[in-house]
Amino acid sequence: MALDFTAIDFETANGFRGSPCSVGLSKVRGGVVVEEASWLMRPPENHDHFEFHNTRIHGIRAEDVAGRPRFGELFPEIGAFIGNDVLAAHNAAFDLGVIRSGLEVSGLAGPAYDYVCTVMLSRRCYSLVSNSLPYAAEEAGVPLVNHHDAAEDARACAGILVDIARRNNANSIAELYLSLGLNLPQQPAFDPARGLSKATMSALAARTGSAAERTVERALGVAGSFQAWPEEGPNPLPNPSAEPGHPLFGQTVVFTGDLAITRPEAKSRAADMGARPESRVTARTTVLIVGDGFVAGDLRAGRLTGKAKRVLELHAKGQQIEVVSEGEFLQMVGGA
Repeated sequence: MALDFTAIDFETANGFRGSPCSVGLSKVRGGVVVEEASWLMRPPENHDHFEFHNTRIHGIRAEDVAGRPRFGELFPEIGAFIGNDVLAAHNAAFDLGVIRSGLEVSGLAGPAYDYVCTVMLSRRCYSLVSNSLPYAAEEAGVPLVNHHDAAEDARACAGILVDIARRNNANSIAELYLSLGLNLPQQPAFDPARGLSKATMSALAARTGSAAERTVERALGVAGSFQAWPEEGPNPLPNPSAEPGHPLFGQTVVFTGDLAITRPEAKSRAADMGARPESRVTARTTVLIVGDGFVAGDLRAGRLTGKAKRVLELHAKGQQIEVVSEGEFLQMVGGA
């Protein structure tokens, strides 16, 4: 097997992708992990505050990275470890976005990367009610004890990709994508002097107020009044110019539970990525996004909304439908 790649996983200090505080990498040669690396780091200056929600998930605090190199200072080592490899990540839109936004706010250009998203591949090759990392790793037979430890998550991602390649009798990334009828996606090289990504521009706008303050005011205007049910709002059409490799592209999504953002804003963000938002779970539904602090483990614990229970019923009948937490959704669409 000539299955060669590097798996990567980032943890961030706050809701902005460009705030990495930890990274784990697993280098695979011939379908076997041959080398690993991980670093703690300070996020880029002015984007290095730690939010409670993030720390609660990964356990990293500001004092844990005090005195460490900032992401921009450390990236030459990270980039050297990756080399010319294809990058694999579980929800690659997030991890590739971390690299781009982290370098952009550090004033640094970044290289092009061919990449593989194991969420997308899991969705195609497994039949799981949730394709979050713990479920996909379990299906692949990969141990994952300490989820959100960047090194362990990268190792699990590597194991998932190796398992999927074996199930498809593929001896390389190129063979795997050919067998699935897919084109290998690429994040192009970039230079912040020539333009910034949407996620970075939004974060910079938040620092200066303006757009972010207006968004908060709109959200408070809705959330401040009592409502028995969240306001669904209109269902915008999918963005025809969205990236086909994005994990939400072409999906029919429904939202349930209380979200940290308004339901109309969540639908708008999903549509921007090429998804079709709808208001009810039907035979067309392919993704259900759950608020109320839902995590993948709740599927087994039974802490589910009525829509989520309906999804489990449809999944048991053979409908390909996936449950995603709001946190995973926000990673997919660019942050909190």
